[in-house]
Amino acid sequence: MAQINPSILSADFARLAEEAKAVEGADWLHVDVMDNHFVPNLTLGVPIVEALGKATDTPLDCHLMIEDPDRWAPQYVEAGAGSVTFHVEAAAAPVRLAREIRAKGARASMALKPATPIEPYEDLLPELDMLLIMTVEPGFGGQAFLDIMLPKIRRTRELIGKHGLELWLQVDGGVSASTIERCAEAGADVFVAGSAVYGAEDPAAAVRGLRAQAEAVTAAAPWACGH
Repeated sequence: MAQINPSILSADFARLAEEAKAVEGADWLHVDVMDNHFVPNLTLGVPIVEALGKATDTPLDCHLMIEDPDRWAPQYVEAGAGSVTFHVEAAAAPVRLAREIRAKGARASMALKPATPIEPYEDLLPELDMLLIMTVEPGFGGQAFLDIMLPKIRRTRELIGKHGLELWLQVDGGVSASTIERCAEAGADVFVAGSAVYGAEDPAAAVRGLRAQAEAVTAAAPWACGH
């Protein structure tokens, strides 16, 4: 089943509680955490995640675009995140970190920037609950989708199938009504959408529409047979 995770990076930061409620039909609320070091942008941190957790029943999917996630990621679980994603490019000990996130009760996810290949991390996949393939360079919302990431999504889905894993495959960056079907066909089943949801007149309807598009493609996709 396709999951839609609206990104609050595209929401009105002055009205975060209301913006979270506007998409309560979503599967997760995607929270982009940036530290102005790993990426050239600064967003929000642990206190906002704690506040969001109290403002919505939608589980929080925290994407940490930060340096030293080994130190900071566990705090986001404690703050209420149901899923925490760290970037493998920034993690000193990704297996240990994934195990710590899981031990604290959240889903462990690892992200790859566009230029980072999946193949060197094949042996790590059983340690994860989700893998995030960035379909734009991390750091800013509203960027155009990178079609050159589609083969990487396919290769990742093949590796997941090869090992028989129940691993979610998330894409983030430029996901919209015009790109989500390509991502689903390639093998993604979790979709982060920012401006495509929060830029719509009815964000909740946008979530439903994107989910319907993805599920229609997934139903016919060879990779999803028996998925």
